[in-house]
Amino acid sequence: MFMRKNEGLLERLKKYQESDMYPFHMPGHKRQYTEQVVSDFPNPFSVDITEIQGFDNLHHPEGILKESMEWAASVYGADRTYYLVNGSSCGILSAICGTTNNSDTILMSRNSHKSAYNGVILNHLKVKYIYPQILDNFCVQGGLLPDEIEKLLKTHDEICGVFIVSPTYDGIVCDVKTIANIVHKYKIPLIVDEAHGAHFHFGEDFPVSALDLGADVVIQSLHKTLPSLTQTALLHVKEGYVDVGRIEEYLHIFQSSSPSYVFMAAMEHCIRFMEEDQGKGMKLFAKRMKVLRERLGKMNCLKLLGDEVIGQNGVFDLDWSKVVISTENASIDGPQLDEILREKYHLEMEMCSAQGVTGITTFVDTEEGLRRLEQALLEIDSELTNQTRERMEPVLIEPEIRMTMDQAVSGKKKVVLLEDSVGQVSGEFVYVYPPGIPIVAPGEVMQKELVEMIQKYRSMGLSVQGTRDQGVHEIQIIAE
Repeated sequence: MFMRKNEGLLERLKKYQESDMYPFHMPGHKRQYTEQVVSDFPNPFSVDITEIQGFDNLHHPEGILKESMEWAASVYGADRTYYLVNGSSCGILSAICGTTNNSDTILMSRNSHKSAYNGVILNHLKVKYIYPQILDNFCVQGGLLPDEIEKLLKTHDEICGVFIVSPTYDGIVCDVKTIANIVHKYKIPLIVDEAHGAHFHFGEDFPVSALDLGADVVIQSLHKTLPSLTQTALLHVKEGYVDVGRIEEYLHIFQSSSPSYVFMAAMEHCIRFMEEDQGKGMKLFAKRMKVLRERLGKMNCLKLLGDEVIGQNGVFDLDWSKVVISTENASIDGPQLDEILREKYHLEMEMCSAQGVTGITTFVDTEEGLRRLEQALLEIDSELTNQTRERMEPVLIEPEIRMTMDQAVSGKKKVVLLEDSVGQVSGEFVYVYPPGIPIVAPGEVMQKELVEMIQKYRSMGLSVQGTRDQGVHEIQIIAE
């Protein structure tokens, strides 16, 4: 009989809850069971039910859930809004599959989340990529150029839809309005992964939501930047360029057949709170972030991504709530900074890259939490020296595609050492998680530069996922 030697998950969570670790990561409620936001939310076990009389059915809503989602649509200004209990991933899958047909071609931003690539596989799609610009002085991905999207639509009339990410993981916002106008000239829909921008609608000091700028389908993760439970998200639709019925059909496929009423109640509760608050909490949050940014802007070695990038390299706007710190000119790298913040200052960031860290803040963050982050970064910065480091550019090498993703996923594979995969066709994804953006997708050639980059990321301790052994040496390639 198997005997567990270590503590269980619940015991580990309780211990973590009692520690002084502060979260600069999702979920957006920041584990704050505050009177301001969620104190009236009951014990989840007491309201965890199934589709009993009087509580409707998410897969065929006719009563309270139908009314709730119609109300949510009116709050956001959508024609239809759908509660997602499987996170933004199921919304992205439904949006892509519901707006394309088998073997169609989609124009997709290369920095899309892995769920978008999974949608491509499931619908056997061909892909044309649009590449975000690179911010030369910050080593992060910038925005998409509308002119490049139009150029691709002009030269590839087989494209039936466009999928972009705005804001990015780093808070970079594209010119969605111009992009939407261009896309609609070709009578096709624009889908926007706005997973990290669920708060935009409720704060006038923050960028405008893609839903208000002409996008046809917008997916938002409530749990990332608002006080809702992990795995709760929304899919918004504007009618005209999409078949709403087809999207609904795919929602029935990708959503759990046993949707959590706790999750759905949390979504409704979150939206109601934000609507009734009328932006007061977001206004105060914006003021606090302005002060924090002004103080962090005085760092000498570490560098805060700020408004100076707006107007450069496709950056139309910037989400102030993302704290993106570059170590490019410092005597430590991103993983080292991440470790110092965690081990010495007990601050857990959302993500670290080769040359920096990213923290997620929300209006629920406490004054003490923001003060601890400010003091930690200023203290670390004062102990560093300026140093010119080897640039680790975001990987945006244009892929050499030998076969479609679905062909590669279903094809016969063999396992080789990573260093022996150069010139071979990948049979799987390789990505750094978070954020889960593929470095290599199935069907693409393992170019020498990509293999070297993957090896370098691993040597730095970054979480490289997707390879067969999830860690060191091997990868699946197509057996030719």
